[in-house]
Amino acid sequence: MRENESLVRGKSYKFALRIIKLCRWLQAERSEYILTKQLMRSGTAIGALIYEAEFAQSKADFVNKLNIALKEANETNYWLMLLHDAEYINDKMFQSIEPDNKELIKLLVSSIKTLKTSG
Repeated sequence: MRENESLVRGKSYKFALRIIKLCRWLQAERSEYILTKQLMRSGTAIGALIYEAEFAQSKADFVNKLNIALKEANETNYWLMLLHDAEYINDKMFQSIEPDNKELIKLLVSSIKTLKTSG
């Protein structure tokens, strides 16, 4: 496993934990369940797909799983923005978690580009 892949793996796991805690808070404090379910699914899927990619059957399968993780990260960004703009989460909460998601997106894009250009 390359250094960048190990980094994204660890960061995605920590991010998933943050998503779980945020969703738990949204349900308990804001009684919000519909958007929270979507955020939980996409926000935890990022790491699950990265972990799954570790045992990919081929390089193409590995890249495909990372691409799906990237799509989930992008979807997670949508749910975070929506929860923020709908005032379920405040500016401080949003500014705390959204940069972590953006960093995962950048790391995934970088990994995918590197894998596609390497022989």
